[in-house]
Amino acid sequence: MVQAMIKISKEANQILNIVKAKHNLTDKSKAIEKVILDYGTEVLEPELKPEFIEKMKDRQLESTVKVHNFKKHFGLS
Repeated sequence: MVQAMIKISKEANQILNIVKAKHNLTDKSKAIEKVILDYGTEVLEPELKPEFIEKMKDRQLESTVKVHNFKKHFGLS
């Protein structure tokens, strides 16, 4: 386990207190860890999930449509 001394704003401190209370965590270190791990799974990794990869592989096999005039095809002109 790595130890770190950090400075955070009052607002960030309030958010950590809410996360700590909401999830019955014993200290702010656990709240910080929860926020960071949740951020990592929700924001940084969604495109790497196996479901996404399978979806893209399936899309590669779909037939394509040739569009000669993009604006006309999509009713933009």
